[in-house]
Amino acid sequence: MKKLVRGGAVLLVLSMCVVFIYANVPAESTLVIANDSQTTIENTISDNLESILIEPQTDDTNKKLVKTTGSVRASGMGASRGAFSATAYCLSGKTALGHGVRRGIIAADPRVLKLGSKITIDAGPWSGTYLVSDTGGAIKGKKLDIWVPNCSEARKFGRRSVQVFSTQ
Repeated sequence: MKKLVRGGAVLLVLSMCVVFIYANVPAESTLVIANDSQTTIENTISDNLESILIEPQTDDTNKKLVKTTGSVRASGMGASRGAFSATAYCLSGKTALGHGVRRGIIAADPRVLKLGSKITIDAGPWSGTYLVSDTGGAIKGKKLDIWVPNCSEARKFGRRSVQVFSTQ
């Protein structure tokens, strides 16, 4: 019981030290930095959203949403972004950009691939042009998550290395 009380007292003293340290930090400089970065982020997001053309979805089931390419390098789609580790997911709902999930949507780390950018992936039967429209909690660095319509297809995809090219 004494150890429990002693531990609680130590925790209280440490938390009070943290409170005093944060109370002494000038708030104006911190807020100015936060306000400046918020404006930059809002401008970047609005510029990216304006450049995306959202096409209405049709009920035509024969139309492919992912444009497949015979050879990504032969098509000259843009600069290579290198090899990424890719997985597939089959969740339903909305993406980070507010789109409904559908073929042609991928999740990526927004620090590596900007939201709203279009990329071309060389991944065998899943090769094609994709829109970076989502993020994920486990998507950090050079990792991608490709949306597929059913979970059996996602399991079939597994984890594989894919080549990524930026489209222009």
